[in-house]
Amino acid sequence: MAITDKIYVKNHRQLSSQLETNIPKGAFKGATLDMLFQGKGLEKLDDATRERVLDFAGDFLDCNCDNNPYCGCPERKFIQYLLELRAQGLGPDAIVDVMSDDYMVYAYSGDVLSFLDNGIRTLEAAEGLARVDGHGEKRDEIRRVKDDLAR
Repeated sequence: MAITDKIYVKNHRQLSSQLETNIPKGAFKGATLDMLFQGKGLEKLDDATRERVLDFAGDFLDCNCDNNPYCGCPERKFIQYLLELRAQGLGPDAIVDVMSDDYMVYAYSGDVLSFLDNGIRTLEAAEGLARVDGHGEKRDEIRRVKDDLAR
């Protein structure tokens, strides 16, 4: 299961109540993405909530794909966001705190830790393949990325 399947809307019930509609708890579920992409009812949200919802939509749903928001770009952008937080030296608990503050979404820190660990394992495999194939420069590049993710 992808990490984006484990990202949830903070204060989900309050948000649904303000919007006067039911939305899924998952931030990347179809109905949630539809609501964000179309912007229907966002004027009903209090100012602070609307600002964070619009920040989320602007940062992750903005692409030129024909199938937007179902093109995979929002999920890829969010994964990049998580990796950038990790590159800043943040651990799983801090990453959850920042995403909650930035966008009113959350995850369980164990899920974030598993995501980061899986990323390291994937990079280890890629590093091994690059070594076996004789691509020393690529192996070194992968090792640097892996080491940055692991620290």
